[in-house]
Order: sequence, then C-alpha cells, then structure tokens
Amino acid sequence: MNNLPSLQDLEVFLLVVRRLSFSTAAEELGMSAAFISKRVKTLEQDLNLRLLHRTTRSVTLTDEGERVSRWAQQLLYQVSTLDDEIDALHAEPKGLLKIVSSPGLGRRMVAPALAELNVLYPRLDIRLDIRDHLVDLMEEGVDLDIRVGNEIAPNVIAKPLASNYRVLCASPEYLRCQGTPATLQALAQHNCLLIKERDHPFGVWNLSGPKGTQTIKVSGSLSSNHGDIVRQWCVDGRGIILRSLWDVRDDLKAGRLVRVLVDYSQPADIWAVHTSPLLHSAKVRVAVEHLKRYFEARS
Repeated sequence: MNNLPSLQDLEVFLLVVRRLSFSTAAEELGMSAAFISKRVKTLEQDLNLRLLHRTTRSVTLTDEGERVSRWAQQLLYQVSTLDDEIDALHAEPKGLLKIVSSPGLGRRMVAPALAELNVLYPRLDIRLDIRDHLVDLMEEGVDLDIRVGNEIAPNVIAKPLASNYRVLCASPEYLRCQGTPATLQALAQHNCLLIKERDHPFGVWNLSGPKGTQTIKVSGSLSSNHGDIVRQWCVDGRGIILRSLWDVRDDLKAGRLVRVLVDYSQPADIWAVHTSPLLHSAKVRVAVEHLKRYFEARS
C-alpha cells in the first residue's frame, strides 16, 4: 500500500459500487462525474489495486474490489460507531440511573457517594436499591451493581473501584473471656458470627495467609443477612467476625474491635459491574468515575 486511503474516497467508492454508475453517484453527491472518477482512481493508487472494471455502459467490481468494498463497509461502520461513542462521552449525563448494592456497602459507602454525584450532575435521577442477593442486570434494567468480592461472572464487565480485604476481628471483651485463637483451626472452638450476604458461601471462610489460601468451616450461635447487625454483635462481644476493612476501620481505630490472626485476610475488592462498555452511556461512565474517586479517597 502506497498511502492510507481517505475515508471520503472510501465513501465515494462504496456509493459507486451501490449505484454501479459514476454519473448516478455524482448526481447524488452533487459533484461532477470526472471528480468521482478521480477520487476512485486515487483510491486505487493508494491501495495499489484495481477496484473496478469500467466500460462505456457499465461499472463492475473486480475480485479485489469486492474484498475492498467489504473491508470499507466495516471500517466506515466502525468509524460511525466511534463518532456515536465520542458524542456519548461529551453528552451531559441525564435520565434515570439505576444502581444496586449490598446492604452494608450500599448504606455506608455507595449512598453518600451517590448523594455527591447528584450534586455534580443534577439532571441525573439516581435510584439506589439495596439487595442481599445478586441480580440479573439485563433482566431488571439495572445500570450498575456496586459489589464487594472478586468472584465476577464472565458475562459482565467489571471495573475495580478500590482495593479491599476482609479481616478477622473481635472485641477486647470477647477475647478476655474466650481467649485469642492462635491458629485458623482454633476458630472452630469460637463463636463465629456469620453473614449470609449475596453469593458468599455461608459458614465457609477462605483466607489467604503464609501457607496460601486455606478454607475453614466455622459456626456460631448468631447469624444474619445484614452486615451491620453482625458487626454490632461483634462490637458487643458476641464473637469473631470476618468483615471488610472499610466496614470495621473506625471500630479498629477506636479500640472497639481488634484484629485476630493478623497474618490472614480475604481479598474482597470493590467493583462496579455493568453489562455494556462505559463509552455507550455518559451517565454510567460518570457514575463509575465518581465512585472510583470516592472509594480511593477512603481506602
């Protein structure tokens, strides 16, 4: 190839192919037939290929011309799609933005972040639904699922918002009364406070430590599907909890909780899950960008 072809020449060439006539294409474009012929000839020189058979009565494609016409159609379609996506990037976010999240993360982190987003983009109508189970985003018409945990299905798009991990905690009072576990296996002798939240396994803790990832089955007399309830039980001295660092950070700083088995943790990053590329929606794009800044500033 001598030179990259121009998009205008490709468009002219495709119109000639569709009309099978230089004069008809020229009339449609409001140009002279000589100009149209010159543009096609320039395209042939750029590609170093003969694209059309020309006679006084007809215009037909060469074999090379057929291949170039298919390629040109795909290229011009992709360019038009890019234009639409760029327009979406510049468009003012507006309309209904539907977001779901889990109870703890939704109340403590997502809700205040969305309140700030609404100030920045007042034409957005934001709806936050709190769910204790995973939802089918397409079926329920949800734009974003803000979730904790690194088990992401392959049929959705996930953008990381912040690094996070779960830690083992207990109150000083509980540890004074029941002792501090020295090994993961010792957790079986303790009252572990269990959370049934979304798709996380119930009564099974997968923890990363010096020996890699280990799976521990735990049990306890108190459980709930609401993380805030279980965290408060832990603060009240009822048992040991495995909870995200963002959720217990204030309790750790204040001394209401202390970490146990500090060499062990569970990776549980925060993600924005959606079904279509961010370029396709200005409202989803700005929401993800804002949430990422909000979470990173507090991680």
